[in-house]
Order: sequence, then C-alpha cells, then structure tokens
Amino acid sequence: MAELNAKPRPWLIAAWPGMGNVAIIAASYLIEQLSMVETGEFAPCDHFDVVEIDVKNGLVVPARLPRGVFFTWRNPGLGRDLVVFIGESQPSRGNYDYANKLLERASGMGVERVVTFASLASGLHPSENPRVSGAATDSETLADLRRVEVEPIADGQIGGLNGLILGLAARREMAGMCLLAEIPFFAMRVPNPKAARAALSVFSVMAGIDIKLEDLNKQAAYVDQALIDAMEQIERHRAAESHQPGELDENEESDPHSEAAEESGESQTREVQDTEEPPSDDVKLARADKARIEQLFEKARKDSSQAVRLKSELDRLGAFKQYEGQFLDLFRRAE
Repeated sequence: MAELNAKPRPWLIAAWPGMGNVAIIAASYLIEQLSMVETGEFAPCDHFDVVEIDVKNGLVVPARLPRGVFFTWRNPGLGRDLVVFIGESQPSRGNYDYANKLLERASGMGVERVVTFASLASGLHPSENPRVSGAATDSETLADLRRVEVEPIADGQIGGLNGLILGLAARREMAGMCLLAEIPFFAMRVPNPKAARAALSVFSVMAGIDIKLEDLNKQAAYVDQALIDAMEQIERHRAAESHQPGELDENEESDPHSEAAEESGESQTREVQDTEEPPSDDVKLARADKARIEQLFEKARKDSSQAVRLKSELDRLGAFKQYEGQFLDLFRRAE
C-alpha cells in the first residue's frame, strides 16, 4: 500500500534570462503563485565575473556576483513536489561545468525531470496567441509533449543555459524538456508575459498542478497593447518612407516590372515577354532591390534589431512571401 501511495519524484524548473525573459517570468510567477520557499543558493564564484556596477541616486551600489537560488514547493496532496532554480545571470565562463554541477545538485534532491522555458522568435502578431513547441531529452518525454498537443521542433538550437542543461541531462540519461513559446521577432528584448503564460499553461497540465494564470493575463494585455502601438508606429514610418516624392502611391496601379526594367536597363520588349510567363507568387525584383535585400539580411544576421528594417523593406517591395522562409531562419535559435 505504501508503494501505491508513494509520491512521484519532483521536477526541477531551471531558468535564466533570455529572449523575451520568458523563462524568468514563468519561473518567478510559479514561485509567487505556489508560495515557494527559498531553500538554498548555487552560484559558484569561479563561473562569474562582474563587468559593470549599478548607480542609484549618484551612489555606487556595492558590487556582488550574480545569485542562483533554489525554491521548493511541497505538494499538499499526492502529486509531485517542485524545485525551481533561478539564475540572475548566465555564467560568463565554464557553462558546461556549471550546468553539470547544477544537475548533480538536482540529482541529490531526487529530481527525475528537468524543465526549462525558452522563447522562439517568429512573425507572430502581438494580438495572436503564441504557439508552444517542445524539445525533449528522451522518447518518453517527447511522447508526453505530443499527448498535450505540443509540436516538437523539427530542428534548430536552444541558446544559453536553458538549452545546455538539457543537453547535459541527455548525456546523463535524465529526463528533460524545454517548452518554447513564440514571441514577435521585432520585440525580442521586450519581456513577454503572454509567452510565459502559454508555456506555464502547458507545464501546468503536464505536471498535474493547478496554476492560476489570471495575473499573467492582465500583464499580457498591457504588453500586447504596447507592442501593437509600436507596430503601428513602425508601419506609419514605413508608409511615410514609401511615399517619398517620385514614388507611386500604394493605391496607384503600377507595372511590377517597370522598376526592374528601368534599373537594370532592360528593354520594354523584354518586359512584355516577362509578363507573358506563367503567374508566380514570386515578385520580380530589380537587381538593385535584390542586392539591397541581401545586404539587409546580412545586417540582420549580425544584429537582430535590423530585422525590423528588413521586414519593412520586404513589405514595401511586396516580397515578404518570397523571402519568408529565409527571414524566419534568422530566428530559429531559441533562448
């Protein structure tokens, strides 16, 4: 009888800062909602360095190393207990060793599964609900994800400790999974409570633990409106740029090949021949436009903030569908 009533082993939720701060928001909300208790620290000093200090009201705040803190929750019923680890910062060196030591600590607590949250930048509109994708360290956990209708990511990368700790868990044959929630590509640096809510909703079902998400809904509504306002401002700016003197209005009917012919020096005869080809979803772009797009792609690969400018240019040329796959590839790496 004791065996039948035994509790399942606890899960560890590990979180560090990342895109949209999804992991930190989700883990912190979990701690607050379950009134979890701080039970210890883990922040080996040889993995961190301090490269800046804070100043408040003109006074320098004493320097300190980033903290890593454990919180625990004892399930009052027969369900599993939870352990949450929140790191204030990703280690500046020795990430592999750091993650291994953390897993050793988790094993000592009897943890049977490691859970991380991450974000996946996409063309999501702020008004839309983010999808949650998943990745697992073993086939059993992958099957658990599919049972709750979480689509596994086909390929890609999960950056930082939110991904590395799962890679090391896999080496230890320890169960683990990452829940990746979509965020708008143009707002990767903006904290995203809606994405955190989506990930927590799936986690709640899988862990069998009731988590009230109303407070996150309120936060999400506020951020969504701010992002929608920002998008509208970007669109107004793009529209203003596209209506420079000498350019056609969006409502004016124009030959999509005329600009290409003018800039490339092709004759009107060749242009007519082109229009007689079978219809295609691809927009025929001038060589100059193609070159400019490739330059913007190169800039966006080095600096993700340039993706907004790239998207605006693709929209202006009516070529986003043509480049959509290449554009979304810029954000395949989740954090």
